Amino acid sequence: MIKGKVIKVRDVMREQHLEIEGLVTVKDALREMQAHNTEMAIVKKRDEHDAYGLILLSDIVKKVLAKDKAPNRVNVYEIMSKPVVPVDPELDVRYCARLFNRFGLSNAPVIKEGNVVGVVSYSELVFKGLAQLID
Repeated sequence: MIKGKVIKVRDVMREQHLEIEGLVTVKDALREMQAHNTEMAIVKKRDEHDAYGLILLSDIVKKVLAKDKAPNRVNVYEIMSKPVVPVDPELDVRYCARLFNRFGLSNAPVIKEGNVVGVVSYSELVFKGLAQLID
């Protein structure tokens, strides 16, 4: 790696992200995810004391499709991950990668001052972060 060069999460994150309510059905969440061409959605907080959630396509495959459940009868809150591990936009991408490795993450919301400002995943870390470090 190049010493002294710092790529921050804010430099690689995807600002456009999908946020949905936990009460929507998996069927409706899938429609939204497909329309936004994304494999993940942030589940909104219900109130200021709540935590953000996260639903991934892999959650839907493992907890709905593989268990032969009807997507129109399962709500997002039943299969989402919550609370999620947030990432600060000022975090060095190398530390973000270590965080992902240590906790078995593949995606995380980027949160600034309590609000989701983007999302980061393996794709952004490698194609935008690592790629800049080796150029």
